[in-house]
Amino acid sequence: MTSNEPNRADLGKNPAQVSGMFDQVAAGYDRTNVVMTFGNDAFWRAAATRAVAPKKGERILDLGAGTASSSASLAGSGAEVVAADFSPGMLAEGRRRHGHLPNLSFVEADATDLPFGDDEFDAVTMSYSLRNVHDPKKALAELFRVTKPGGRLVVNEFSTPPSPLFRGLYRFYNARVLPRVARLAGTNAEAYDYLNESIRDWPDQATLASWIRAAGWTEVAHRNLSMGIVALHRAIKPEL
Repeated sequence: MTSNEPNRADLGKNPAQVSGMFDQVAAGYDRTNVVMTFGNDAFWRAAATRAVAPKKGERILDLGAGTASSSASLAGSGAEVVAADFSPGMLAEGRRRHGHLPNLSFVEADATDLPFGDDEFDAVTMSYSLRNVHDPKKALAELFRVTKPGGRLVVNEFSTPPSPLFRGLYRFYNARVLPRVARLAGTNAEAYDYLNESIRDWPDQATLASWIRAAGWTEVAHRNLSMGIVALHRAIKPEL
């Protein structure tokens, strides 16, 4: 982005708009996440890494990797990790922070048309990024295509708290408090308006699980983190 004007995506999720928005918030993205989640982002990242269960010698795709915090966590196992994202600004920030890791590489990629061959990865994962794809069902199908038979899928995504009372409080926080937190952190507050809208519009746990099954994955399961603010979905690509 060459303009300093805030770039704001909408629920149409035009790839260029969403990518441009993330380009603009890249430098302060991790700092703002720590503040707005009260530090829970580290807990959620650790839970996702444990769910992927990376092993040395495996090849793992972290799609929608952003600044590659999750990718670096996965790479700590010794696995070969590919951090892929459609925002060049986020990838540049990821390279700046984690480019020294010898088993971590960076690829600019469209989640609905991945630049990888069939059956390349032992595990694939997305954290807080499937929600930003204009065709998430196609992204799940692409992840299925590039995963080896018997390989693993982990999707960590904002979700729907089961408790009506807590859900109401959570939505109030997202709508009224979160943009102010982003503004205080020096981040594009309009981007966090979009974040609130995208979370509110996103399907619940059972619906996402049904999308994962429809893409061909089996053994689909999920567990809620932080009372359902986030849900960790897991699945397996069937053996041939």
